Formats: sequence, structure tokens, C-alpha cells
Amino acid sequence: FQVFKIEVLMNGRKHFVEKRYSEFHALHKKLKKFIRTPEIPSKHVRNWVPKVLEQRRQGLELYLQTVILENEELPKIFLDFLNVRHVPTLPKAESCGSFDETESEESSKLSHQPVLLFLRDPYVLPKAN
Repeated sequence: FQVFKIEVLMNGRKHFVEKRYSEFHALHKKLKKFIRTPEIPSKHVRNWVPKVLEQRRQGLELYLQTVILENEELPKIFLDFLNVRHVPTLPKAESCGSFDETESEESSKLSHQPVLLFLRDPYVLPKAN
């Protein structure tokens, strides 16, 4: 079975939590009762191709970050899932982690990066009229 290693960064401190997809799915079912939840990647993955697994990993990462960014107050079950005891009053981007598969040797190691949002591509100059 596949295990996802979640990197949680809070207050400049880092810790790791390992979860199976079934644990994400159970969390999702509980969270739906309290908050509006984002889409969770499909429960059924037909083939264990690295590309498909990477898509699932990215989907779960996006799921966690969306829950964090869209909720002023995070439900206790979510904090327990990430093994966080209390939430400091920090900018939310601080609390976003990243995670990677522990099974795949060649999976790229992601370092923590805050989530940034640009309404326009900052690297593209506006067209001259």
C-alpha cells in the first residue's frame, strides 16, 4: 500500500506525518460535516503508474492547502490529522506544507513553499497597444 509523507511547517518548526489514502478519505468524510471541502482525488486508481500516483499526490497536497487557505479557523479533526496541537496566529501560507510519497525513490523532494497567487502572470509584460 501507498503511504504519503506530509511535511508540516509551523512556527519555523517542521515535522512529518505519514498517512495512507484511506486516512485522507476518512478525514474528508468528517470535514464535510463542518466545512465546505475541496474535491479530493478519486478513491479508485486503476493502475499504479508513477504518473498516476504523482497526480494523486499533487491532488492530496492541493486538498490540504485549500482547506488551510479557505478556513479562518481549522477544525480540530484537521489539526489532529496533521498532528498539530495548537495554531499560532501566523500568516496562513506559513502553515502550508508539502508532501511526497515515501515509496517512490525518484520522487522529487519538495521543500516547503508558501502558496502565492497572482491575478496576472507576473513575468508577462502587458501587450503594447
